[in-house]
Amino acid sequence: MRRWPWLPEPPFDPTHRFHTSWLLSPLHFFLLRALIALYCFVTIFFLLGWRSTHGMDEAARRSFSYFTSLTFWGIAFYYAFAAFHTGSFWFAGKPLLARWPTALQYLHAIFYTTITTFPFVVTIVFWAVLFDTFSTPFDTWSNVTQHALNLLFAVLEILIPRTERPPVVYVAALVVLLALYLGLAYITYATEGFYVYSFLDDGEVGRGGVAGYCVGILVGTVVVYGLVWLVIWVRLVVTEEKWGMAGKMATRRGVVHPGGAEVGEVKDQVEMSESHHSAV
Repeated sequence: MRRWPWLPEPPFDPTHRFHTSWLLSPLHFFLLRALIALYCFVTIFFLLGWRSTHGMDEAARRSFSYFTSLTFWGIAFYYAFAAFHTGSFWFAGKPLLARWPTALQYLHAIFYTTITTFPFVVTIVFWAVLFDTFSTPFDTWSNVTQHALNLLFAVLEILIPRTERPPVVYVAALVVLLALYLGLAYITYATEGFYVYSFLDDGEVGRGGVAGYCVGILVGTVVVYGLVWLVIWVRLVVTEEKWGMAGKMATRRGVVHPGGAEVGEVKDQVEMSESHHSAV
């Protein structure tokens, strides 16, 4: 009997789809991911530093209660880990993720699903519900970075890697994370005395309004997940079946085949034909 019957057949990611691209070589894919991770972390710490030194200490502390900020932290950490694993694949022909316990491997896959789904929810809710005006250039930059560039970072992870469609069961993980955040939002109100988002204030929008917003965001998240699933499927069909671009698998030490073994001399890249390892 399979240990986790609701997840894809083991082994996890046998052809290293999370760490390779149909478009970029492992080296260039590593550099792209590392650059995005660096930009995200520089942005986060610059925002914290700027607010703390410009009389906005409270705003800096409160940022950890906002779904926008937490999602951006998630993007930063995901790209850092993804760059690390892609770099280890480029250097040694096998990502360190392949040596991790199975549970951590699937948590990485769920992590991937969150950063290809939640940024869309953040951006839609901000521009449709929360946006008012930008008062300063700093305010403009910080909001555009967290509510527009975040979307770009999500799209890049949908289109550039060779990742498969996420299992439907991962929707449950997204729902659980949204529920946990809702709890955090009300814990923040109970301890700090403010609502992180005005639509969570039943005194302003009524209990029915709060419930409506929460259900709407939940449904929107599921819809976004479905659309992302569909886009990934289209990418797989177009790049691998129509264009025959199954993946650039060259490493520093040799050409890596699906089993991960080195063969032959070093090449800049190799197109590897493989059967799909479906994740559904």
